[in-house]
Amino acid sequence: MTHAYDIAVVGAGMVGAALATGLAQDGFTVALIDRAPAPEFAPDAAPDIRVSALSAGSERYLQQLGAWPQITGMRATPYRRLAVWDQTPHPLSGLVPRKFTEVEFDATGLGTSHLGHIVENAVTQQALWQVAGATAGVTFFTGHGVSALTERQDKVTLALDNGTQVDANLVVGADGGQSKIRELAGIGVSRDQYAQQAMVLSVRYQGPVEDITWQGFYPSGPRAFLPLHSAGPEHPDESWASLVWYDSPEQLARLKAMPDSELLATIQKAFPATLPLLTHLDSKASFPIARQHASRYFSGRVVLAGDSAHTINPLAGQGVNLGFQDAQCLQTVLKEARRANQDLADPDRLAQYERQRRPANRRMMLTMDLFYHLFSNRIPPVHLLRNLGLGAARALPFARNRVARYAMGIDDQLPAVLTQLANRIPGLNQL
Repeated sequence: MTHAYDIAVVGAGMVGAALATGLAQDGFTVALIDRAPAPEFAPDAAPDIRVSALSAGSERYLQQLGAWPQITGMRATPYRRLAVWDQTPHPLSGLVPRKFTEVEFDATGLGTSHLGHIVENAVTQQALWQVAGATAGVTFFTGHGVSALTERQDKVTLALDNGTQVDANLVVGADGGQSKIRELAGIGVSRDQYAQQAMVLSVRYQGPVEDITWQGFYPSGPRAFLPLHSAGPEHPDESWASLVWYDSPEQLARLKAMPDSELLATIQKAFPATLPLLTHLDSKASFPIARQHASRYFSGRVVLAGDSAHTINPLAGQGVNLGFQDAQCLQTVLKEARRANQDLADPDRLAQYERQRRPANRRMMLTMDLFYHLFSNRIPPVHLLRNLGLGAARALPFARNRVARYAMGIDDQLPAVLTQLANRIPGLNQL
């Protein structure tokens, strides 16, 4: 049986589900296709090990879609402060007082009530599926993946692995870093694997829910704390948090092999002293990290968004925020195409989308790479340079806060002088 739609979105994760909802709210008919079933949420269950730091800009977008009330009705933890510091012990550390190597951003200084929210991915996805399911124009095709893509002059036919066929004027690949749609469309990708991996842990700690997220930088990589919600009446005076430990695959394999009690004690000792007293380890997982960028964002009647188009070092948790920015931009471009009575796959329109999103995504990739290489080493001159850089950021709050407002989605534009500087950095155009 064949079903016909204006747009088929393949991948119903956070970005794909948001885009499908927004397009349907704009009057398009949308097929939302995903191999996985609907995400689940149990209020009394331990938190999903996958969490994201949703920026103020992402929050506004989710508000527009109508998903934010559902998210806050489940679980979302606002953070009002963000801190970074260099934790590397080295003789040159004595040349710079420690207080000058610590930088803290706070919502009050940035003129806002909060900097963002830490939200479990399953919560965000569940909320978006609820809104999509209640939106006329969205049809779900779940439990089956795409096995073939056939492009014709005026449409694309997707064959699902259960024999169903979906016709659409445009296909959006939002199916992740290992995108099947990108592969079927013949779009190449450049990939750089980092030496580090990231281990994520869901833990309980003693104390109230904190309002700060922080990262201490070590030569082997950062160690981060992301606050979550209260552990509830069953665990009085305890709260949940997500921890991230970047290190070599060999070191993380040794850590994961430890009994939970030994691993908790190791974390308590290895993390910065700022870490609250841990009481319980619920789950842990590690994954490789890589920078990846599609050679182009569209081909024919196929266009990419989110991780299908780009993945970055998760150092600052910007991946899903970039994906939501892709979705907003593509939604606007397609709405304008329909208003002008143009084909949704008009190459000039899709090129407009790529012109807007590729440079912004490249800039964030470059920024994360600079942090990665600047902090993940013991080279004495670089160690001194990063400490001086943190000191300068501390001493220049106006410039620092302007950049922070942009990075956290409070402002839509990077300050002009910094935009010009970023565009002149060698190698940016090759990312």
